[in-house]
Amino acid sequence: MVTPVERIYDLDGGIAEVADASIYSPGIDVGKPLSLSCNAYLIRRAGQWILWDTGTGDALVNVPGGEVIAHGIRGVVTRTLVSQLAEIGVDPGDISLLILSHAHFDHVGNTRLFPKAKWIVQRKEYEAMFGPDFAEHGFSPELYETLRDNPTEIVDGDHDVFGDGSIRLLSTPGHTPGHSSLSVRLPKSGIIILSGDVAHFESNFVHRRVPEFNFDAEQTKASMDKIDRIIKSEKAQLWINHDTEQCATIPHAPQWVE
Repeated sequence: MVTPVERIYDLDGGIAEVADASIYSPGIDVGKPLSLSCNAYLIRRAGQWILWDTGTGDALVNVPGGEVIAHGIRGVVTRTLVSQLAEIGVDPGDISLLILSHAHFDHVGNTRLFPKAKWIVQRKEYEAMFGPDFAEHGFSPELYETLRDNPTEIVDGDHDVFGDGSIRLLSTPGHTPGHSSLSVRLPKSGIIILSGDVAHFESNFVHRRVPEFNFDAEQTKASMDKIDRIIKSEKAQLWINHDTEQCATIPHAPQWVE
C-alpha cells in the first residue's frame, strides 16, 4: 500500500550564471551569457520532511554578484534556503531525510545545515565526493565535508526509498559518476520526476545534448533515455532543475504542489 506524498515545495536555490551558454549545449549559443535557475525541493510525506538537494550556499547572499565556484559557473544567491524554510514553518532540524542528486555546488551548498538528517547517496557518487579525484568532477569538498558525520545510507542503482513507490531514487549517471533523479508520486499531480542535472533544459533533453563538462557522455544519453521511458510509461511530469522558463511556471514556496 502506497503512503502518498502530501505535497512538494519548490525552493529557490540561487542562480547559476555563465559567460558562454555552449558549455551546456556544445555548438549552440556559443559566446552568449546565460542564467540558469537552481532549485531545492522540500517534500512532505507521512509527517516527515524530506529535502531533495540544498541549493547554492546561503553565505553567498552576502556576496554581491556572487562568485565563480566551479566550471567557470558563477553562483548567485538572493534568498536564503533558511529563510524560505522559515516561511513554511520548517526549521532545518526538522529535516529528517536528505537526498542529493549529485555533489555540485548548486546542489550541496547548504548540506551543513542538516547534520542530523539521514543522507541517501549512490555509492559511486560517495566515492567520487570523498575520493582523490573530486576536483575532476568540479566538486568542492568544503561544501559537503560535514556529510561524513550524517547518518548515511549508501545505495547502488535505483532505490525505492520507503518500499512503496511513493519516492524512488533513479540512478541516472553521466553528469557525475553517481548522479540520480527522483520520482515523487503526488495525490493530485501524479508522478513528478525531479531531474537533478540529467539535462539542464528541455531542448537538451529533447535533442540529447551533453554538457562538455559531464563525466560520461554515453551514460548521460542513456540516462536521458531512461527518464524518457519512465515519463512515457508512467505519464510522469519532468521538472528540469535549471530550465528557467519551466521554473517560472511552477509554484514556488511558500506555495506548494499536491
